[in-house]
Amino acid sequence: MKRLQNYLIGVEQGETPLFSDFQDNGPMWAEEGERSVVRRVRFSEPFRKRPSVQVSLSMWDIHSDRNSRMELSTEAISAEGFDLVFRTWGDTQVARARANWLAIGELPHDDDWDIP
Repeated sequence: MKRLQNYLIGVEQGETPLFSDFQDNGPMWAEEGERSVVRRVRFSEPFRKRPSVQVSLSMWDIHSDRNSRMELSTEAISAEGFDLVFRTWGDTQVARARANWLAIGELPHDDDWDIP
């Protein structure tokens, strides 16, 4: 469990378009090439330290005759942002996808000291 020590708790949320590959026969739709996408998300202001981040799909448009396979995750979470990662494999054809995210963590306080 993450324990927050500061009464200044920040919550930031957003929506990130991941790709739209059906328009130009990109790799997610063509089933060829790199089958993962990484999008860097930057917070509007930094947290005091690394926040907790939750992600979910808000839109997923797939071919109806194919298997539905995908993974949505986060990597490289820092006080400034994180990487949003979408992966698929096999015969799955994904036309487009969009993700929602929510970050919760401590905010900096004026009384925080930065002593070198």
